[in-house]
Amino acid sequence: MSPPLKWAGGKRWQIPHLRKYWERENHRRLVEPFCGGLAVALGLQPERALLNDANPHLINFYEWLKRGLRISIEMRNDANLFTSIAIASINSCARAEIETREAASLFYYLNRTGYNGLCRFNRSGEFNVPFGRYANINYRRSFVEYQSLLGTWEFSSASFDQIQLERNDFVYADPPYDVAVHSILEGRVRLG
Repeated sequence: MSPPLKWAGGKRWQIPHLRKYWERENHRRLVEPFCGGLAVALGLQPERALLNDANPHLINFYEWLKRGLRISIEMRNDANLFTSIAIASINSCARAEIETREAASLFYYLNRTGYNGLCRFNRSGEFNVPFGRYANINYRRSFVEYQSLLGTWEFSSASFDQIQLERNDFVYADPPYDVAVHSILEGRVRLG
């Protein structure tokens, strides 16, 4: 299953390399402290997973995928719609309630329409990615096929050092984060 978002720095290319390690350990829970675009989890398709990212909008989108997200907002490859309506709407969601279907739908639209799959928020928590320059964008309206796979996965939006690990977890953290995660894990879990 392919990732539902464009994601700068996505790890889909690593799946063939990771699969040989995962096949021996697939009885474990997959933990990703920085799940990003979800390429690793979707590529490995674990039965159980704890997928974390500090971006609450991203995690809200994934929580709605678990529910079979269907998008009903207007989506067009249009700079005016992108900048004056969608960004203003997601920024108002950021100040109010981000755990809504509307916020998940807006996040998807901004991700697909914004420049190069970037996801960036300023210090005030406002989305600040410029409009992308795409000839055509194929927007999806239904994500029902993700519902059964993501149904057993847990999502969280926390600092990576606050993740609650189990003794036999299979933790994947890509460089440069692998060193930081390893040093934290050494203090909390005996590795080896």
